[in-house]
Amino acid sequence: MNGGSYLLLFILFIVASLASMGVKSTFNRYHKIRNMRNMTGAEAAEAILRHNGITDVRVERVRGYLSDHYDPRSKTIRLSEPVFDNPSIASVSVACHEAGHALQHARGYAPLSLRTMLLPAAQLGSQALWPLFMIGIVLSMPQLINIGILFFSFSVIFQLLTLPVEFNASNRAIHMMEEYGILSTEENSSAKKVLRAAAMTYVAAAAMAVGQLIRMLMMSRSSD
Repeated sequence: MNGGSYLLLFILFIVASLASMGVKSTFNRYHKIRNMRNMTGAEAAEAILRHNGITDVRVERVRGYLSDHYDPRSKTIRLSEPVFDNPSIASVSVACHEAGHALQHARGYAPLSLRTMLLPAAQLGSQALWPLFMIGIVLSMPQLINIGILFFSFSVIFQLLTLPVEFNASNRAIHMMEEYGILSTEENSSAKKVLRAAAMTYVAAAAMAVGQLIRMLMMSRSSD
């Protein structure tokens, strides 16, 4: 593996770190600003569901910081403690984004369906990559190395599929917050900043996954 490849991976790591810092900084900034309707994150998510006639999705509190997510298997929107009960612009933005995922699920949004189907393979790929790769190198068995890389490729595809899913959920959230009067026009501008910062973390994660795959392929060639 040449120096240029190491430099690329280092740059991707820096970008990912900056993206993570950026979303935390932006969230914390707008988490301190109460929205005009004094609506909490949970209330905003429930409003989105109600306006779209979705009655089979629950909104629950979950521990953690920015651990918010939508689980399509149980049809549950899980909002972190800073989001669930807080009436800030940031909390409502994040909650409506997760409600956007619920709407994707209800409307049969194809990239979300594909990502959900790929999740088990992606998780297996992340776990199996290094054991198979290292055993393959130690035992001089390129077949194991190739299997490890093949498994990891599912994780890369999962990360790439995540991009349209997340961007679409944010676009839905922005549109619905404005259409349903959840946030004012000025507040919606701030919400866009929160969701844009969050989106960059997914872009960085996808870039890191692709960089890691390239690294594995180059290491595989050098071990032949």
